[in-house]
Amino acid sequence: MSIDRSRSLEELERDRRQAPPPDATRLIVTAHALRSRPVGTLTVEDLRLLIRQDIGLPVLLPLAVEVLRDHPLAEGHMGEGDLLCAVLTRTSAVWSVHPELARQLTFIVGGLCDLSSDLRSEVERFLGAVQSS
Repeated sequence: MSIDRSRSLEELERDRRQAPPPDATRLIVTAHALRSRPVGTLTVEDLRLLIRQDIGLPVLLPLAVEVLRDHPLAEGHMGEGDLLCAVLTRTSAVWSVHPELARQLTFIVGGLCDLSSDLRSEVERFLGAVQSS
């Protein structure tokens, strides 16, 4: 799938949403603002945040896997491997819709060692879910 990185999630998904209410949380305000930025300008932290919220997965997961291919433990604000963790923790239903991305991610995590116990646990859960589907 070719993604026009000069376009925003709003444009790519053809879904412009109303501005959040004044009392919205910082997370909601941030996610809303990120949806209007060109996807090619999103940082590792931006990808992590949006993916954790299940926002724009058909567009953002391929971009995240691309980052992870080169830097499996890429980090945003939450620490080493936080993008990988965000991607790994999507539901098995997501991976059944995106089997090629699941295969690529399986290859990426297969080459990792010396992971934290939490990240190792997420890798094992992901591999179990993908293999059983």
